[in-house]
Amino acid sequence: MKFKVSAALAAVALIAGVTSPSFAKELRLSHQWSTSDVRHKVAQIVADEVAAANVDLSIQIFPSGSLFKAKEQYKPMTRGQLDMTVFPLSYAGGQHPEFNLTLMPGLVKNHDHAARLNESPFMGKIEDILASDDVMVLVHGYLAGGFASTQGCITKPDDVKGMQIRAAGKAFEEMLVASGASIASMASSEIYSAMQSGVLQATNTSSSSFVSYRIYEQVKCYTPAGDVALWFMYQPLLMTKSTYDGLNDAQKAALQAGAEKAQAYYLDEAKKEDAESVRVFKEAGVEIAKMTPAEFQMWRDVAKTSSYKTFVESVPGGQELLDMALSVE
Repeated sequence: MKFKVSAALAAVALIAGVTSPSFAKELRLSHQWSTSDVRHKVAQIVADEVAAANVDLSIQIFPSGSLFKAKEQYKPMTRGQLDMTVFPLSYAGGQHPEFNLTLMPGLVKNHDHAARLNESPFMGKIEDILASDDVMVLVHGYLAGGFASTQGCITKPDDVKGMQIRAAGKAFEEMLVASGASIASMASSEIYSAMQSGVLQATNTSSSSFVSYRIYEQVKCYTPAGDVALWFMYQPLLMTKSTYDGLNDAQKAALQAGAEKAQAYYLDEAKKEDAESVRVFKEAGVEIAKMTPAEFQMWRDVAKTSSYKTFVESVPGGQELLDMALSVE
């Protein structure tokens, strides 16, 4: 009798254990952004959708580099120390030089073109490389940027000749040097003071950084991302594949539903950031320039003999991967 009672209690405990919230799975998501940044909000949408689905799954977000430093998010994922991150993929170019193609001048024309790239064989190849590290893309996303100068408008390569310019990424530096510019390397947070002191005449950075660092107070002309833009940076929400595979069907469905909602939001907000930067610069009395498709092609022609050439020569299979990206219209 004693055995029967004990067995019954054990069965009840087992059932309770299966359904108890204490057995719910918690995922850790780390990123470098503040909680007001669009990339944090993308992560929060996924976390909120998962929580609302009530599938014994939650996502704890560690913003502002509070868990891992800005460029140190990728390795912990490959080692099973982190479940998710919102991450500029080019930061992992040291591990996989193919990822440097996700921050390459003139590769992406505009946000709609970026969305087509996300569905292309090119992105399929990038995802295959991620999968080799046990990483998968949950949410695709690009942010755009432009040029601003204290001297005049920048729309074509000849416009930067003789200028001291800051560029966002090594590939952009190569292209600008090939166009006749000199490079001053610095963080976005240092652009304002460098322009104020006259050390810097022009810069290339993201739409949001142009606004948040008040660059409009220092420049005469701004060339924003529009119908075409040179600067696009791929910044997806990544997840450890083995963690995803270990979830049940309801949990996977909740994640995918959240990812679909977050990706639509990401694209919409990226376009809004570009438009908001134009509004802010106009209000500050800054001239707004527009790059034409013909001028965009001029930049791409320079990139072919500089940035693209370096990529192809230094990355095995680089020409094939570059051609795959350039074939997307």
